[in-house]
Amino acid sequence: MERRVALVTGASSGIGEQTALELLRRGFIVYGAARRAARMSAIVDAGGHAIAMDVTDDTSVRAAVDRILAEQGRIDVLVNNAGYGSYGALEDVPIDEARRQFEVNVFGLAGITQLVLPGMRERRSGTIVNISSIGGRIYEPLGAWYHATKFAVEGLSDSLRVELEPHGVRVVVIQPGAIRTEWNGISRRSAMERSGTTAYAAQARALVRTLEAADESAGAGEPHVVAATIANAVTARRPRTRYATPVSAKFIVGLRRVLPDRVFDLLIRRIFAPTKAEFAESANPRVDEASTTASPVAGRERAAA
Repeated sequence: MERRVALVTGASSGIGEQTALELLRRGFIVYGAARRAARMSAIVDAGGHAIAMDVTDDTSVRAAVDRILAEQGRIDVLVNNAGYGSYGALEDVPIDEARRQFEVNVFGLAGITQLVLPGMRERRSGTIVNISSIGGRIYEPLGAWYHATKFAVEGLSDSLRVELEPHGVRVVVIQPGAIRTEWNGISRRSAMERSGTTAYAAQARALVRTLEAADESAGAGEPHVVAATIANAVTARRPRTRYATPVSAKFIVGLRRVLPDRVFDLLIRRIFAPTKAEFAESANPRVDEASTTASPVAGRERAAA
């Protein structure tokens, strides 16, 4: 039986790396793509291929796809995992940063999908897996731009699914919840960098506290849990259109489905409500470790790798 060929973006760490390794274990020929190929040694050691690619650079993306097609003649599975989370009040986030987030999380995803589709369509087979988030179904204060990109991925995926069904190509959305990866730390730092000393400072501190608690909670999952879900989806005879993972993510998405907007607003406000201490600390802002341990630029590079 011919081995299927998979391309996984954002494969230098976290969900992307674990997905590449899981697909290798299941017999796929796997290409992991990231800005820094050197960070994908685990994939190479496991028998996969590492390929340098920046999803925001059209030349880089085309070169990567052309290489895979030249070496393998096909791409059967595309896992669009590259992305990052940048937080901060909408009023505080520069529009250039908002555009950057869309370039990585939405346009980068769409661009590489355009390049792999002709071959899939001609063979009348293939699977596109778009890594969204429960953030594509719910919302948080200070997360407007990130959530906007994930809502966009959800809508893009739905349209693409019905568009490609007559051509034999499947589209699957994965909605991770709290997963212990670099994403959480990057998001916390960006919130404090953008809004830690503004009128939204108390909310920024509350957001950081809430994200930290989510990362440490029993409901948080490890990257390999999402990787297994992705692998199950691409090997299923008839995959579901969406997979929320882990179990806590299924609960949150289900809750959003049944609660009216105003009720869900109330729930979100209570979860992210600043404490008296956070209000007091915000009235006398200081340089916070969360905002200085890494710059937003460094965070973007790691997350989009």
